[in-house]
Amino acid sequence: MAEILKGKPAADALNEKIVNEVNLLSKINIRPALAIVRVGSKPDDIAYERGAVKRCEKTGAAVRVITLPEDVSQNRLVEAIQKLNEDRSVHGILLLRPLPAHINDDLIRNTLAPEKDVDGITDGSLAGVFVGTDLGFPPCTPQACMEMLDYYGVEVKGKNVVVIGRSTVVGKPAAMMLTKRHGTVTICHTRTVDLPGVCRQAEILIAAAGKAKMVSKEYLSPGQIVIDVGINFTEDGSMCGDVDFDQAKEIVAAITPVPGGVGAVTTAVLVKHVVEAAKRQANV
Repeated sequence: MAEILKGKPAADALNEKIVNEVNLLSKINIRPALAIVRVGSKPDDIAYERGAVKRCEKTGAAVRVITLPEDVSQNRLVEAIQKLNEDRSVHGILLLRPLPAHINDDLIRNTLAPEKDVDGITDGSLAGVFVGTDLGFPPCTPQACMEMLDYYGVEVKGKNVVVIGRSTVVGKPAAMMLTKRHGTVTICHTRTVDLPGVCRQAEILIAAAGKAKMVSKEYLSPGQIVIDVGINFTEDGSMCGDVDFDQAKEIVAAITPVPGGVGAVTTAVLVKHVVEAAKRQANV
């Protein structure tokens, strides 16, 4: 039976560090502040927003929410973001996406100042991940994967790592971050020949395919560490990951559950980035 790598202990440990950092910054009159920009009122956006607000409040960071109507003009959205870029009391900006169809996503996300882009959506932030600099921040979800590996003492150096998924939200940045830690990384996708066979060779498997329970027993082998990034819903409305958890737990050495795994760490990472942004902007 696999060890279950739960997200809450990792998130709690990260929150403790964040609270200490916030307290230290308060002594020099700095309070890390996050601005959340939401267009419309999609339930998923509101749920994530609620979690981020709660996490900020628990750690002592400030948070404000800017809500704009679903039919907001592109120019108005640009103006709202530019105003936050220029506001020195705001250290991080979270833009909830996807945006409405009439908005140019590439234009809007790159309006964010990279130094305030705490969820790693700008080209500048992603370039920082790929070249290994501190320009901007990595996306929160792949960073949450790294936090999970650290918390549970999983060594990446020298390991054969397979990432299923090549999005700029998870797959590609996760691969770069794992490579920086000296893992030997293979990025897989829908056109990978013998995908199950490739996955079976992994010592660490990151599943970010976006397809419910796609990773079945044919993809798995004994001794693997499996990080399931997927958030999917079955026909009965229950949440599940990209990995067939019931099959996997009988085969692999350790696996993150869904829900209760990587997702539980993501908002903690977001606040960690806000605190780091505040320190960078204050040169402390």
